[in-house]
Amino acid sequence: MNSTSHALPHATAGAAYHLTSQQFGTIGNKKVYIQAGLHADETPGVMVALTLLEQLRRLEDDGKLRGEIVLVCNANPLGLSQWLFGAPVGRFEFASGRNYNRDFPMLAGKIAATLEGRLTQDVNENLVIIRQAWKAALTAQQPATLFDGLQRQLMLLAHDADVVLDLHCSREAAMHIYTGQAIWNEAEPLARYLGAVASLLAYDSGANSFDEAQSLTWWQLKQQFGACYPIPTGTVSVTLEHRGQRDVSYEMARQDAQAIIDYLTHQGFIDGIAPPLPELAGPATPLAGSEQFLAPVSGILVHRAQLGDVIEVGQPLFDVIDANTGETTTVHSKTRGVFYMRRDVRFVKHGDPLGRVTGATPQRTGKLLGA
Repeated sequence: MNSTSHALPHATAGAAYHLTSQQFGTIGNKKVYIQAGLHADETPGVMVALTLLEQLRRLEDDGKLRGEIVLVCNANPLGLSQWLFGAPVGRFEFASGRNYNRDFPMLAGKIAATLEGRLTQDVNENLVIIRQAWKAALTAQQPATLFDGLQRQLMLLAHDADVVLDLHCSREAAMHIYTGQAIWNEAEPLARYLGAVASLLAYDSGANSFDEAQSLTWWQLKQQFGACYPIPTGTVSVTLEHRGQRDVSYEMARQDAQAIIDYLTHQGFIDGIAPPLPELAGPATPLAGSEQFLAPVSGILVHRAQLGDVIEVGQPLFDVIDANTGETTTVHSKTRGVFYMRRDVRFVKHGDPLGRVTGATPQRTGKLLGA
């Protein structure tokens, strides 16, 4: 294992930030990139990454790694330093209000501008050519802020990986994943091993999240050049939502880390025989099909369904009780699907998000991910 410290630009007076990556295996063949804690207050994914750290050490010592695996257990030292009234606030940057997992640089246009006359009829050559162009485009960027510098460094670590896994969690949730519609076949075994009750698919969510900055770029290049040149999938990138923020335990971390090891074994990145693929815990559905519920009034929130439940049309999901009068307003589902995430705070204001249910039929357009 090799550990590397990456200095982030634009340190302030008396303060500097570094990103630490751990590299296992041999550079130059296949590559996997795994990170956790991009939303720095989402601890379950970090626990999984730290569990993977020990497993990857053993696998490397046993000579079982086929290629390179890069692991970043704390992908956001900036957010991890932000605390307010005794609680970490790692989803948004205090200085700008920006979400750390939104608006990553989408460079398909800049990459494409350098590819004219360079692409060939050999898909493997094109893979190398595109990754070289991508690295050059990232290197040419001049980050204006610490936030931008963090995003660029993470992209430099991940852009040339065959598989990219971004470990997150929700407020209260069952295990679920987000990934690209175009790469679902490659990501589906991971959903099976994880026991994901929901797999939310989109070509473009409109949010430019970290996982999309990988796979969507390849998809965009394939749309532009695929009619004339063989453009590979490039990267299978997935956001893993390791349940809710309070779901921190050794048992769950070991379970999820083993699921990732099983997936990488199944995909040929680790020597060995992977366990048989389990049944999908829940069907893949379009991200645009998920119903997102908002509080119609202010009051005390009472959940009327359990995470992972299959919800029917018309089923009551939430009660909101007026704190002055006791009047109850009930929110019903308009969709049949899996109840995969919900709010953790039990008092809500009008318009606050309450939870989400998957749906098989697209019903939303535009930006499909929340703030």
